[in-house]
Amino acid sequence: SMNRTRVVEFVLLGLTNSRHLEILLFVFLVIAYFLILLGNVTVISITLVNHFLQTPMYYFLRNFSLLEITFTSTFIPSTLYSLLTERKMISLPGCFLQMLLFFYLGTCTFFHVATMSFDRYVAICHPLHYTTIMNNRFCLQLVLACWAVSFLLMFPPTIMIVQLPFCGPNVMNHFYCDTSLLLQLSCTDTGLIEGLMLIILIIIIPGTLIVTVVSYGCIVITILHIPSSTGRKKAFSTCSAHLMVVMIFYSTSTYRYIRPAQRGGQDSDKVLSFFFSVVTQMLNPYIYSLRNNQVKRALKESMLKAFSSSSML
Repeated sequence: SMNRTRVVEFVLLGLTNSRHLEILLFVFLVIAYFLILLGNVTVISITLVNHFLQTPMYYFLRNFSLLEITFTSTFIPSTLYSLLTERKMISLPGCFLQMLLFFYLGTCTFFHVATMSFDRYVAICHPLHYTTIMNNRFCLQLVLACWAVSFLLMFPPTIMIVQLPFCGPNVMNHFYCDTSLLLQLSCTDTGLIEGLMLIILIIIIPGTLIVTVVSYGCIVITILHIPSSTGRKKAFSTCSAHLMVVMIFYSTSTYRYIRPAQRGGQDSDKVLSFFFSVVTQMLNPYIYSLRNNQVKRALKESMLKAFSSSSML
């Protein structure tokens, strides 16, 4: 085994082999990344400067927006570079770092979605106790818990993966360094790590999904008791939009990571990964925040102030 050639870089095949499709994907990803950055930076800025938006809901949305920016920045810029230059190589340390950040921040996303669902449950089902339960200290603790628990879950398997030997082949049928495919390329037994990863993923995905489903289930029951049909329609409109994003995010990630990994990677896996890592991230700021009347009003006021200030100059 000492005579084997040690892998120092991996080849990421990307989303397609067609140069014409790569150009189209490059354009789409540029637009998607721009919308992700624009939407989330807008949410962060508006919720910071407008005193009407200094509530727990917008505190969680602000943190969620920051998470989305960092999460998508772990792989979209490198994917764009690969599409533009046709350079498919990534170094071994770079692959490990991308894998760690992608799955750490992705895990945080699941916990943040569950936390925001719980916040909406308290706000709608227990409105009189909302400010008491969701006080500043508790909100900070929830956000810190999301980051800390995600780190504690992902750190052990990451350390184990980094210590694995890779002797070739070094080709990965994906557009980022995927853990399951990386384990397949190791030249030693990875059964223990795969079992540990499956347990962790079951804790993360179905675990947070249960919190989200129960929270929205209670919300729907409460909404049905609203006497005003207009109020029910408005509440259902908001919940249905949230649930649509949640269903896409959870269904694609569950099918991608809970089922046994296919040897060598499948094109369908890349499509699923693209949906939950790009498409849902692009929709999130507009579904969760920018279609909200309070946010739209605050954004309009900020734009009017900026316009009046520029006119005076």
